[in-house]
Amino acid sequence: MNKKVVVAFYLLLNVIFSIAIVLLNKWLYIHTGFPNITLSMIHFVMTFVGLIICEKLDVFCVKDIDIKEMLLIAMTFCGFVVLTNLSLAHNTVGTYQVAKMLTTPCVIVMQMIFYRKRFSTLVKLTLIPITLGVVINFYYDIQFNVIGTVYATLGVLVTSLYQVMVNRKQREFQMDPMQLLFYQAPLSTVMLLIVIPIFEPVGQTFTHNWSLMDVVMVILSGVVAFFVNLTSYWIIGKTSPLTYNMVGHSKFCLLLLGGSLLFHETLAINQVIGITLTLVGIILYAHVKMKDSQTVMPEFKIRETKPLHKV
Repeated sequence: MNKKVVVAFYLLLNVIFSIAIVLLNKWLYIHTGFPNITLSMIHFVMTFVGLIICEKLDVFCVKDIDIKEMLLIAMTFCGFVVLTNLSLAHNTVGTYQVAKMLTTPCVIVMQMIFYRKRFSTLVKLTLIPITLGVVINFYYDIQFNVIGTVYATLGVLVTSLYQVMVNRKQREFQMDPMQLLFYQAPLSTVMLLIVIPIFEPVGQTFTHNWSLMDVVMVILSGVVAFFVNLTSYWIIGKTSPLTYNMVGHSKFCLLLLGGSLLFHETLAINQVIGITLTLVGIILYAHVKMKDSQTVMPEFKIRETKPLHKV
């Protein structure tokens, strides 16, 4: 099959699955009130089952590593999934999606503080419209609520910490995202299994009269969550960062449309301004990062191919 057709097919699948998981979860929270942490645990279980199948099919190979090295990253994995789901449950789809955009400036700030990493002035300037746009959107959100804002803020902080840790672990242990996830998913499942009885009414969850549609939607949500990860890793590995970023922008816009059509979420004009600012900032950030990488790569190649001096 033509390579361009394959790439386009995976890009389309990633967009569909990414939009579907958000809308499915939102539907479950609105129409069934399904417990948030329990739903996250089901996602982890189904992701692990999917990874076992992929490993058997030689999609990736498991890399041996001490479990202790994965404990902290599994904890942050739990935190970011649960908190972002709580943000989705208590905010509109649009506000949930816009809040996630704050992850980019948050990751950069964490890298600057904890790892003394330096970024160009242009990169730092692109963070201004991103942050300003998110703040404007939250301020003028007609469904604004304090608990939703708290969950969104905590979700951004923990997600950023998780991304920084994943990046570090990948370099430290030479592991790809699927190899890391193979350890994260079961560890995170066990962690959530311990905390669920503390924070959620387990008895009511088991005794509640869930309809067949409810059960199907929960299972479908778990399956879709796995395929979001699978297609995302494929795109990252087989295409350029610019392609991945542009797919992200399309998902951003389509999710806003989906939230408006399915859940009748209206946007105030000031929210539209905030969302536009955020989207412009993200696009500028992606453009500046791509230019930076293109100026670094040729120099690297020249040094790499330079003939060695004979002894």
